[in-house]
Amino acid sequence: MAITQAMCTSFKVQLLKGQHNFTNGAHQFKLALFTESATLGATTTNFAGGAGAPNHESSGAGYTTGGANLTNVTPTSSSTTAFTSFSTPLTFSSSTITAAGALIYNTQTNGGSSTTDSVIVLNFGGNKSSNSGDFSIVFPAVNASDAIIRIQ
Repeated sequence: MAITQAMCTSFKVQLLKGQHNFTNGAHQFKLALFTESATLGATTTNFAGGAGAPNHESSGAGYTTGGANLTNVTPTSSSTTAFTSFSTPLTFSSSTITAAGALIYNTQTNGGSSTTDSVIVLNFGGNKSSNSGDFSIVFPAVNASDAIIRIQ
């Protein structure tokens, strides 16, 4: 199995169709954690159910199935690059979790709720764990060179 860091291809198509909104809280983005047994990458299309859905979500104390809500950072641009991110850090407090990667997904695309369209796959470069402590995700700086979502 492999977790390959990538912006999901289905997300790119959905952006061109206007199906994701990163402003004014219109859409809720979430981050779910996965074990090293997961297969995630550019072809991952959704979080749950149907073709392209990943298996092997992490579990443990302090972690809820489906992951945690993210807080959007307003999209902006610099030179010819548009970018956005999420508030950081995202912390699963008092947790006992092991994860090798994560999936960011949107729960409200197409103007509806209860969808799980994939956005980005994150690879942690190996297992990361917490043992009755904090498991934190720290996103890179929000700029044209480093932001987690960049369109160049």
